[in-house]
Amino acid sequence: MNPRRRQLILQAGTAAAAAACGVPLTAQAQGAALNWPRGPVRIIVPNVPGGALDILARLLEADLSKMWRVPVIVEFKPGAGTITGTDFVAKSAPDGQTLGILAIGVLGIQPALRKDMPFDTLRDLSGTMLVVGNILMTATNGMPFNDLAGLIAYGRANKGKLSYATAGAGSSMHLAGEQLNLLTSIDMMHIPYKGAGGAYPDVIDGRVQLLIDPLFSSMPHVNAGKLKPIAVMGLKRDPAAPNIPAAGESIPDFDFASNLGIGLPRATPPEIIAKINADVNRVIRSEALAPRLRDMGLIVTGSTPEQFDAHMRRSLKTFSDIVRQAKVTMN
Repeated sequence: MNPRRRQLILQAGTAAAAAACGVPLTAQAQGAALNWPRGPVRIIVPNVPGGALDILARLLEADLSKMWRVPVIVEFKPGAGTITGTDFVAKSAPDGQTLGILAIGVLGIQPALRKDMPFDTLRDLSGTMLVVGNILMTATNGMPFNDLAGLIAYGRANKGKLSYATAGAGSSMHLAGEQLNLLTSIDMMHIPYKGAGGAYPDVIDGRVQLLIDPLFSSMPHVNAGKLKPIAVMGLKRDPAAPNIPAAGESIPDFDFASNLGIGLPRATPPEIIAKINADVNRVIRSEALAPRLRDMGLIVTGSTPEQFDAHMRRSLKTFSDIVRQAKVTMN
């Protein structure tokens, strides 16, 4: 291909990517985006292998590598409830070569729970929301209620007799339970586990009455008849389980869906941020990837960096209010 023609095609592609995010590119900005990536791109997973963050990173890895024509390498940096790995991303070189999978709910919750956050999400990270995974409240089969209204009535009549399990303190599942306590005047006790693996048998056997966990993790137990669903802990029903009511149908603005995204240092040149944002949005909406994400119980959302910032501002306020009112701690 004629070199000049190739240059024009590349410029047009970069401009189109930026336009998708509403970011105009100057000639100088186009040049910076054309020179990116300058080598392998790392995607940091701030958790151990095997979870939703890992699966999302692996799915992005293959398609982005083809699109960018460089190796895309997934690395794991777990610790401190995803904060260690996310801090690594926030403090990496602002050149677009290091990205990170973001557990967006954690980024909204942790600043309300700890005073030693090593980074400030709005100051240090630019991000894109990719997918949302609903969380589900389930109950031991022997409990005398089958829906959220029945749970609330039982909880009010039996103060202090209900407990709910989650995969850990300080998670969106934990705060969903505490918000339900605040809004309905029931008094469920939180039982945090180190991961949800140990929680399922305890709830199935009735040692703990309730469980709040991602829908895609809970549905195999529901479908096997081992647990009964109470409510999707969000505004709307999940397309993968349309017969299960959403908490938002009876409690306005109750929304504890788990958002996952991808982020990079905010100091990265805006034209590179725009290109990465457009490319990642294109990949997750592709005919090859979107159905696979749906099969995992993940709903494709996508966003611009500006929408990410607005979501984070809302989350920070919401979770701060819940932590203060419910006196939530990491214990």
